Amino acid sequence: MTDPAAQLQELLDREAIRDCLYRYCRGIDRADEAALRASYWPDATDRHGPYSGPVEGFIDWAKRVWATGPRNIHVVSNVLIEFTGPTGAAVESYFTAHQRGAGADGVVRQVMLIGRYCDRFEKRGTEWRVAERVVVYDWAEDQPVPEASEAERFGPRQPIGAAFPDDPIYRLAPRP
Repeated sequence: MTDPAAQLQELLDREAIRDCLYRYCRGIDRADEAALRASYWPDATDRHGPYSGPVEGFIDWAKRVWATGPRNIHVVSNVLIEFTGPTGAAVESYFTAHQRGAGADGVVRQVMLIGRYCDRFEKRGTEWRVAERVVVYDWAEDQPVPEASEAERFGPRQPIGAAFPDDPIYRLAPRP
């Protein structure tokens, strides 16, 4: 590709896809439904651990998990974007997720997961979002749940990350 306009558009598209992946992480980690929804097209599908189906069902599942007050941290890396056309891309991104929360049985568990998001992205208008996601798990490790409270463990390291709208990021980047 030697056309400067096409090169620039590809760079802009790549950055928009990366932003979408990061928006997903904020949404799932901060219990931010609007950010989570904005990373998927409304007709998207997601095969995500025990859930497989329309994205609306995945979002409902996430909301039930959020209601239990979990602590989640997702880190995305090794983002490989392969354009399948001007409005399509196959995107593989590695993730590391640390998750702690109560299961359906009420028992609090902590796990480290490592895997990949295998996504089909679509560009509609000027926006890129996930149209289809398959989460591939490459590593799962149960970890001991800390016995000390968060206040004891974090001590003077404040503030502690929080759910929407209480996390400090929402004071820096308020929604319109």
